[in-house]
Amino acid sequence: MDDQLMEQVDSEISAAPADNQGEMSMITQKSSRGYVPWNDEMDKVLLDTFVEYFNKGDRCQNGWKPHVYTAAVKNVREKCNVNITKSNIDSRSKTFDKHYHVISGLLSTSGFGWDWEKNKLKVDSDSVWDDYVERNKDAKGYRHKIVKFWDLLSVVYNKDQANGEAARTAAESSKEMAREIGTSKDPAGSTSTTTSSLKRQRSDDSFNSLWSEKLDMLTAILKDDAPKLPSSVEVLAALQEIEGLDEDTELELYDILTENARKFESMMALPVERRKRWLMKQLRK
Repeated sequence: MDDQLMEQVDSEISAAPADNQGEMSMITQKSSRGYVPWNDEMDKVLLDTFVEYFNKGDRCQNGWKPHVYTAAVKNVREKCNVNITKSNIDSRSKTFDKHYHVISGLLSTSGFGWDWEKNKLKVDSDSVWDDYVERNKDAKGYRHKIVKFWDLLSVVYNKDQANGEAARTAAESSKEMAREIGTSKDPAGSTSTTTSSLKRQRSDDSFNSLWSEKLDMLTAILKDDAPKLPSSVEVLAALQEIEGLDEDTELELYDILTENARKFESMMALPVERRKRWLMKQLRK
């Protein structure tokens, strides 16, 4: 399958316009040079490309469609100024897949979490780690391993989302699991939910928990950045600086500005002589 994909990618490259042939030939010449050192910039460009095409449904059970490799080669080369080949992209994709497989397995197990700031695992205790590694040898090097862009990896390499539905919500996952449990009862009334279904539920729960945790962090950041409501004294003092406001108009504006920090901030940013005109426009909205 890889050889066939490579042939298709090579054919697309050879079919490129004449003014791109020189660049594409440099890419193919690099194919025999082996290992390419990857950095964060290259990883981000590659994963952004994968996410774009994943959401278009261009990832199947056997991997990426040929044109995705072509786009990935082009994007990494142009944005990172580095020669790259389809083989390099494929190799890096396999590394990403391994990261996801190992880390998602850890995160679906009690005692493990993800540190979004340090881009690494959080482990409750040494005993939790030792017990897991004893049963899963491939996780041995991941306790202190830094893996950046976990959010992107979770979208692209989650096998349960291979149909391109990257935006599936926790509620949808729960409904799906409930249907599986409900329809798998045997005549005796006992459930026959498979081990694979339970594992997938844990994986989905872990994935949705991680996204929820990251969303909470973003909400907190936005909350911190939002302007604080002004005090009544501040609003009244600012309005009294503006000439020509009658008492009723001043009271209406007082109500607006004490309830809307953005509007108060916008008014204070204006020169004093322009504030009355701006405030009248707010009253007419």
